[in-house]
Amino acid sequence: MRKLLAYPLTVTYLLVFSMCLLFFHPIQWFCFNVLGYQPHKKSVDLLQLCLVRCLHILGTRITWDNPHDLPTDQPLVVVSNHQSMYDISPIMWYMRKHHIKFVSKKELGKGIPSVSYNLRHGGSVLIDRKNPRQSLSAIMTFGEYIENTNRAAVIFPEGTRSKDGHPKPFKTRGLEILVKKVPSGLMVPVTVNNSWKMLRYGKFPMGIGNHIKFTVHKPLEIATFTDKKALIAQVEQTIIDAIDIN
Repeated sequence: MRKLLAYPLTVTYLLVFSMCLLFFHPIQWFCFNVLGYQPHKKSVDLLQLCLVRCLHILGTRITWDNPHDLPTDQPLVVVSNHQSMYDISPIMWYMRKHHIKFVSKKELGKGIPSVSYNLRHGGSVLIDRKNPRQSLSAIMTFGEYIENTNRAAVIFPEGTRSKDGHPKPFKTRGLEILVKKVPSGLMVPVTVNNSWKMLRYGKFPMGIGNHIKFTVHKPLEIATFTDKKALIAQVEQTIIDAIDIN
């Protein structure tokens, strides 16, 4: 019965979701090309709010648990496990005051209205996972940008999403470079739970009635760790310990 109900709700969701992307694409273009960075960022923030609200069509609830007062005058390196594309908009919306930018695969930089445009022009970095030299060079430049602007870099070190919620081992090379290039920053571990259930039946229909939970853990001063690999290992374990598979 639950899966049967998921079919019409998924169709409705996909229609509204697509309309949001199409509606905000020209708005983003106008803001970026005519008005500048801040108006463009606000248009992206509003898009993320709409995309989060779209999930309510599927009966999705989102809990954002952040007991920490994260500074806006210090760069952040946000490290999270990755369960689905539905991890992204809540992170962008709830952390919007930190000017969220992503380390993203280059394939997402084209073909998706609004999303691809923001990845190309909003300060994120697109990497070619088949070209380590390009990827590492791009992350270096990206890290310098985050350090100089006091913005927030989000990276999913698993490299790809977990289809059943079980975490994959971190691929740490890119994160090590990012940490090196953002020496004055805070590393912020984030655990995502239940996002994978949005695709429990595959791409269609989508899962309904899910409760996606985000837990923001205690931030760590990058500069206080002389052993950056130990810092990354600690962050990975913190994230994993809070993953609830049920």
